[in-house]
Amino acid sequence: MNLFTLAVACGSQLGNAKVAGLEKSLKLTDHQYEIAVTALYVPYIVAELPANLILRWVGPRILLPALLTMWGITATLQGLVTSFGGLVTVRFFLGLMEGPMFPGIVLYLSSFYTREELSLRVALFFSAASLSGAFSGLLAAAIENMNGVGGKPGWAWIFFLEGLFSVLMGILGFFVIPSTLQGSKFLSQEQKDLLERRLERDRPSLGVNDKFSFRDLLHSAKSLHVILVFIMFFGLGTTLFGLALFLPTIVGALGFSANRTQLLSVGPFATAFALTLVVAYLSDRYKTRGIPAAFTSILAVIGYAVYLTSTNKHITYGSLYLTVPGVYAAAPIMSAWMANNSEPHYRRASSVAFGFIATNAGGILSTWSFPSKEAPRYTKTTIMNLTLSAVVVVVSLANMLILDRKNKQKIQKRADVLAPYGDDAQSNEKAWKELGDQHPDFRYTL
Repeated sequence: MNLFTLAVACGSQLGNAKVAGLEKSLKLTDHQYEIAVTALYVPYIVAELPANLILRWVGPRILLPALLTMWGITATLQGLVTSFGGLVTVRFFLGLMEGPMFPGIVLYLSSFYTREELSLRVALFFSAASLSGAFSGLLAAAIENMNGVGGKPGWAWIFFLEGLFSVLMGILGFFVIPSTLQGSKFLSQEQKDLLERRLERDRPSLGVNDKFSFRDLLHSAKSLHVILVFIMFFGLGTTLFGLALFLPTIVGALGFSANRTQLLSVGPFATAFALTLVVAYLSDRYKTRGIPAAFTSILAVIGYAVYLTSTNKHITYGSLYLTVPGVYAAAPIMSAWMANNSEPHYRRASSVAFGFIATNAGGILSTWSFPSKEAPRYTKTTIMNLTLSAVVVVVSLANMLILDRKNKQKIQKRADVLAPYGDDAQSNEKAWKELGDQHPDFRYTL
């Protein structure tokens, strides 16, 4: 959870730094600022799939802390930039380091918890996104008071302090993150064996010694349920990154002072933190992903509608208490849904990466959606985000129906599907390896 908090903080602090004077200090136009934001997401998309595919080979204990340490160093360098070109360059390398972390952590957690436990575990680290949004506002408001210390502006100190903390946490990660369940230093051997048996009962394909093949990658890319969640992730990414990066700008455009804007950004994110955990817990308890994803997205739709139609700035601000929690709470549900329904390992690694690629493609769209000339309403952008949230609702429910139908077909066609395979252990392993999530004994999570 701490790793993810730092990831989001490093990525979204540009919004707080903008309010603190970065744009004015570097003499950036709106267009240049949007390019600087976009520079983060392009390498995100490039790095996510390869990093997920090599995670098992390199080992999470090495790869994840190494990435965190390197992006902490890179994030710190943002405070030293003096020009538009320098900012874009640093942001590009920040994206290369930061991008693999999100899908990597989801894939990592999916190897430690059963499918019905995954949503809450993903939420425990993903809720750090909203928590970091809350604390970043408080920290930014406090750090702004360091303006002039060491001859550096307040916005530079935002990057210095949080980047340094990231480096320290990355170094710590080398000592506390196990690559596998059996490598955990905090469990007895008996506990490790017990947990491993639970995972094997939940996912028989875990015992399959699968190797990477482009066949698995293409299987994931062509699977209808992966495509549908991919669409949902694009809509979610557009709205989520828009809020993560521009919420201080949105609040400030309503007429609040810079310091009060930083503080008013805290409430919606703190609410999102609580809702994310509650919804994820219920999602796991009732073993469903589609309904909670639809419910939270409906909250976002209502929030955008109020924001669009209200003429009172306090009510407009209040609508963010629906929009931000609604968008953020859907993210761990959808991440768990993608990981739940793809097997074996490399199909799951590919599917999870595809989901985050879609998210960051949406992030690129959001970057260009908040021009200053449309403030404070951002009417076109709000309509777009409302529509995308509604699409998430519809596609989520449609995916549930499709997966339910596939589960019923598996029961009916079980004998035919398994006919080419024998009854011995070797044949059973071959069936799981070749069929993966299409195996008739694998049930899709709705």
